[in-house]
Amino acid sequence: MASVASSVIFKEFCPLYYLLNAIPTKVQKGFRSIVVYLTALDTNGDYIAVGSSIGMLYLYCRHLNQMKKYNFEGKCESITSVKLLSCFDDLVALGTASGRVAVFQLVSSLPGRNKQLRRFDVAGIHKSSITALAWSPNGMKLFSGDDKGKIVYSALDLDHGICNSSLVLEEPSSIVQLDYNQKVLLVSTLQRSLLFYTEEKSVKQVGTQPRK
Repeated sequence: MASVASSVIFKEFCPLYYLLNAIPTKVQKGFRSIVVYLTALDTNGDYIAVGSSIGMLYLYCRHLNQMKKYNFEGKCESITSVKLLSCFDDLVALGTASGRVAVFQLVSSLPGRNKQLRRFDVAGIHKSSITALAWSPNGMKLFSGDDKGKIVYSALDLDHGICNSSLVLEEPSSIVQLDYNQKVLLVSTLQRSLLFYTEEKSVKQVGTQPRK
């Protein structure tokens, strides 16, 4: 006899005021007061990461109830994509409106984990807004896509502080979403979805009809 499915209970959650109250609504730049917009979001069991229009990442630690801030040096520009990863170390990748991509290796209080904040930059390949980011489960690979259809693969060596990046795929339309698993990168664009096999560097389209 088939088991009866348990009933689904819908629950309404209130806004995270403890998080929102820790993010300023305006900042002062010289004589100007600039409104802060929240532009990107990612979460996992340890952190809530919120990107903003002023180039500041607000990272809330759920275990310690603490908010930390990270930013790009130089030009203040909107963060358009954020991706967290918890593996041996905690990592967060950021992408901006001009195509800058950076990875922060976060500090951990646990024994044997990273004790110093480190940053890695994906240098100069993207020239337009970052629309999607995807990690490999071990944190050694990061894929980034932009609104011009470029996908960049970055190989990270966290032990030696090295990040090597290269262009691996170029599509004729904006990248919408990326996901990576077992040497296969799933790519969605405004026109189609495809599987990119990273070892063979081959492409297999999902479906036959282009998106409208």
